[in-house]
Amino acid sequence: MVSDPRDPGAAFPDSREMAVVAARTAASKQGRSVVILDVRELITITDYFVIASGTSDRQVKTLADEIVRALKAQGVRPVRREGEVAARWVLLDFVDFVVHVFHPTLRNFYQLERLWADAEQIRING
Repeated sequence: MVSDPRDPGAAFPDSREMAVVAARTAASKQGRSVVILDVRELITITDYFVIASGTSDRQVKTLADEIVRALKAQGVRPVRREGEVAARWVLLDFVDFVVHVFHPTLRNFYQLERLWADAEQIRING
């Protein structure tokens, strides 16, 4: 936990820790090629991207739902959710980190890891 500078008595979850929770949740639910990209030095709108793939539209939706459930248990909720109807690319915006859950075809097409190749990749051991 990190102190909230606006309220010294309050604390809010560390974005890296929460990105790791999201990544581990995806991996535990058979998400494929789960990776965390540290984009803090590259963009100002967020700190981390969590990227994972499901094997089908149904699994993409399930992974997204499980990530939201796990983070909600940590007191963190997304401010925006997109793509859940088609479930080909679900984006979960938690402000300090963004989760992308892809169908493999779209992940291969957009290649976010290649687009953000300068970002450090964070391992999620365990």
